[in-house]
Amino acid sequence: MAISISVVVLLLILTVIFLRNGGLKVSHALVCALLGFFLAGTSVAPTIHSGVTATAEIVGSLRP
Repeated sequence: MAISISVVVLLLILTVIFLRNGGLKVSHALVCALLGFFLAGTSVAPTIHSGVTATAEIVGSLRP
């Protein structure tokens, strides 16, 4: 659960940065958000979730 919240916060911060820099229009952000909601309701959602979890575990295990 903590990983999901962290990813959401990171994506929210990136979205705000892109909106402020003009690299992302509000309409594009809405389309991306809708895509995320619709993907969450499909059969692909568990695969995406496990991929994000595996990537977070790999990144978390790296030591500089």
